[in-house]
Amino acid sequence: MDNIHKKIKNLRLEREMTLKDLSDSTGLSVSFLSQIERGTSSLAITSLKKISDAFQINITYFFNDIENHNYVVRKEEMKDFKLEGSDKVYIRLAGKFPERKMEPIMVTIPAKAPYVERYSHPGEEFYYVIEGSVVFRIEGQEYLLTPGDSIHFPSEQMHEWKNPTNQETVLLSVLTPVIF
Repeated sequence: MDNIHKKIKNLRLEREMTLKDLSDSTGLSVSFLSQIERGTSSLAITSLKKISDAFQINITYFFNDIENHNYVVRKEEMKDFKLEGSDKVYIRLAGKFPERKMEPIMVTIPAKAPYVERYSHPGEEFYYVIEGSVVFRIEGQEYLLTPGDSIHFPSEQMHEWKNPTNQETVLLSVLTPVIF
């Protein structure tokens, strides 16, 4: 993940785009994109998705250096990761194969994690609470979920989440489209 900023700059230069061109395609400011390319600013997954869309590539390009073409992912092969600027821990659960449509992920949200960023993007999201509690806010409506509860909604609806409790929350998440 440390090389995302280099990959963005290389793609832009390969496509003979200026920072202004990329800014126009993504809606992100030229100064922000410049900071990203220099590696001096963190990058939210939603911004990275805008950049990958502008380059017309799958967002997985930024994360995968080695492709795993197996259907099974063994526990010992699973590695956790954090997105820059995020306190949530993610574990990719998907195997790798062409034209994969779903993105299953285990998400751990730390205790007392507030709403941080609102999202709206194409696709669907499904979450199942394994432990702890989480509050989803979708289009202004709040839903408190506890172990055994699930929620499934269109990602185009403005949504965000928080963990209001003193213990971490673990969720099984299945998203479309594939983002990692």
